[in-house]
Order: sequence, then C-alpha cells, then structure tokens
Amino acid sequence: MKKVSAEDTVKTSVKEDQTSFGFGYGSMTAMVYAAIAIALMDLFSNVCLAPYKMLAGDMVNEKQKNLAWSWQQVFGYAGGILAALLPYILIKVGIANTASKGQVPATVIWAYLIGAVMLLVTSLVTIFNVHEYDPKTYAKYHKINESKQKVTPSLWKLLKTAPRSFWELAIVQLFSWIGIMYTWTYATGAMANNIWNTTNPASSGFQAAGNWYGVMTAFYSVAALLWGLFYAKTKATQRKFWYSFGLFADAISIIIVATTHNQWVALIAFALYGIGNFTINTLPYTMLTTSLDGRNNGSYLGLFNIAVCLPQIIGSLASFVIFPLVGNSQSMMMIIGFVAMVIGGFSVAIVHEGK
Repeated sequence: MKKVSAEDTVKTSVKEDQTSFGFGYGSMTAMVYAAIAIALMDLFSNVCLAPYKMLAGDMVNEKQKNLAWSWQQVFGYAGGILAALLPYILIKVGIANTASKGQVPATVIWAYLIGAVMLLVTSLVTIFNVHEYDPKTYAKYHKINESKQKVTPSLWKLLKTAPRSFWELAIVQLFSWIGIMYTWTYATGAMANNIWNTTNPASSGFQAAGNWYGVMTAFYSVAALLWGLFYAKTKATQRKFWYSFGLFADAISIIIVATTHNQWVALIAFALYGIGNFTINTLPYTMLTTSLDGRNNGSYLGLFNIAVCLPQIIGSLASFVIFPLVGNSQSMMMIIGFVAMVIGGFSVAIVHEGK
C-alpha cells in the first residue's frame, strides 16, 4: 500500500481549496456561492438586455415593429447557436472536456471567457453606434406632447395606468414561461431516462443526454432563426394568430421530448420548440408596444420583464411540491410544462392589442 505523506495531503487540500475558492468541494458554502453567482449573472443579463428591447420599441414605427423585433431575436439565436456548439468546437481544437474532482473542465472555462468577451464587444459596438432620438425628435416621431413626455410618473402609477394588454399578456407569459422553464430544467433527465435508460447523473448515459440536449439547443436556435426571417414578413394584423401558433408548437415539442424513446425524434421536435421560443421572446413585446402611446415605453418594458422572471420563480417554488407528488419523474414535470403551455396558447385569445 502506498503511504500518503503529510506533504501530499496538504498539497491535495490546497489544490481543492484553490479550485473551489477555498470553500471546499461540495460544501454548502460553495453551493450558496454558486447560487448567488448564477443569480447575479441572470440579473445582469437582464439589465444588459432590457435597454436593447427599449431601443427597439422607441426607434421603430408601427410598420417596422415586426421586422425590428424579429431581427433582434435572429441575432440572439445566432449567438445561441455559437454558444451551444462552442464546447464541441473547443474539444475539436484539443481543449480538455474532463477534469478531476473539484475542478472545472477547460472547455467550460474557455466557453465562459469567450462568451464574456463577445458580450462586452457586441455591447460596446451597440453603445457607440446606436444613437437614440433626442426628446424633441422622439416626441415628434411618436406624435406626443414634448412637455408631457418630460413628466415621469412613479412605477406604481405606471402599473395603475398600464394598458389592459399589459396584464393580459402577463397572464399568457405566466403559463408559457413555466412551460419553458420546466423544459430547460427537466429535458435532460427525461431523455436520460427514456432514451438512455438511466437516472444516475454521474452515468455516461446521463452525460450523453446532456450532450444531446446541447445539440438540440443549437438545432432549435437554427429553427428559431429561420422562423424569425419568415415571421418578419407576416402581417401586423395576424399577431394573435402567430402568437397562439407558436405556443401550441412549443407545447407539441415539449410533450414529444418528454415521452419519446428516440433521440432523433426529440431533435426534430425541438424545431417546434425553436418556433415557440422565438414567439415567446418576440410577440409579447411587439403587442405591448403597439398598445402604448409612446410615453414611458422603456419603463413599461422594464416592468413587463417581471412577467418573465415571476413565472420562473413561481414555477421553481412550485416544483418543490409537485416533483415529489409525481414520483420524482422528470418526464411528468415536462408534461406539466406542456399543460401550462397549452393554457398559455388558449390565453392569447384574451389579449386586446392596440391603444
């Protein structure tokens, strides 16, 4: 038996501390740190994205909104395709995809670094090249009284005077985002069980399911990009139809992925998920901005982001109760997401678009 010296023990301990910020691998402190880091990343990604959406609403007219919102998402999905494929590209150039216990694979580290650089560069390009309307031009463009535009009511007053479509779209968002979140959370586990016949996260089958989900993510991003190019040419009077169509397409994809035993069927089904994902990230904002009078557009879009975050909080908290009730079945959680998405599709009928 090989004798382990005190020096070796210290070296190992230091190495593990260095790779987990000194918290200790698998410790509660490390878990709390990771949760806070993810929360901050989600917060700042929303802070970064919200101004882009506000600019799209402020700087285009009624005829341009379908095109503007569509192209904004098209570029987003182009980035999503690269993000999904980046780990595979890094592996091909010889970067390690595995690491010892307590360490992060080099492919993950480099993927994060490349993503951070791209986010910084593209944000700077936007900041220095997009010129917002001055107050006078903005007021003239949106046909509003410039003096009234200078008055900024409180957020509470904005909520009290929000157009009815603001609340109606929030109801649709509630169900549709629960459906999306349950797909993000449980698709890998559902496929691992149904296709690779394992529920063990440490197994090779579970890892294969995770890798396949990455391929599916790239595939749905391509489908969403192509759908965005198609939707950009549709008529403004057909928005409610295409909104419902996208949610029902998303629902079909979720139920297929939750129940299929064939990875290629799951892949093809995710093309429908791409259509639905594009719809959920585009149509509500288009319909909301057409219901505003040009004043406080940015504030309303910022407030409307609550309708994206709150459903995910509700869905996450509800899962602590629902998951045990369905026998810890990840497929069943996706089916619940399917039901929520169907309800969202029917809820589009209550939306009243327009001023």
